[in-house]
Amino acid sequence: MKASNDRSKPQFSQDPHKVRDPGEKNLETAIGREIRALRLQQGVTIAELSGLTGLSISMLSKIENGYTSPSLTTLQSLANALSTPITAFFRRYEETRNATHTKAGKGVETERAGTRAGHQYSLLGHMGSNASGVVVEPYLITLTEESDTFPTFQHDGIEMLYMLEGEVDYRHGDQIYLLEPGDTLFFDADAPHGPEVLRKLPARYLSIISYPQTR
Repeated sequence: MKASNDRSKPQFSQDPHKVRDPGEKNLETAIGREIRALRLQQGVTIAELSGLTGLSISMLSKIENGYTSPSLTTLQSLANALSTPITAFFRRYEETRNATHTKAGKGVETERAGTRAGHQYSLLGHMGSNASGVVVEPYLITLTEESDTFPTFQHDGIEMLYMLEGEVDYRHGDQIYLLEPGDTLFFDADAPHGPEVLRKLPARYLSIISYPQTR
């Protein structure tokens, strides 16, 4: 029975607590990760890449894992085999990583199509083009006594709501969910969604929207 319970648990591909080895060679690691990413993106096995470049599988494994520093000749051979410019292998090296810190009460007040008077949308941060390829928009939404319901939203991406205060009946597609403090709703934002009934006001919840960035 225990084994069955373990199998039912969701499996995730990333470890959120993973830390970088302090002895890691940053340049070699960045190059190796980019080579592996390009190889996998093109559906090329490491054995096939070995045949295309003349490099041994063992050497390719060391390069992809950042254990060795490839020569320019080796990088050129890899670039030719993967039909990519050699400069593509360096784009993750010393790439800028940004963070946005918004102090309490300092979010940017904004409007969204379909909102009514009394609906306050506070944008808590924004990050434009980034290495992940994902745009994330975190909002703090406040609904007051003056607020009324409005037509449902539909937009690209994934959205997560976290209820902080009050109670609302929230629609997603043809389903209605009662959201109370501490509740979370995670959904495909392409379906019609939005507050249906404002049960207990004022109501406040976090709305975090993520979608692929356009280049």
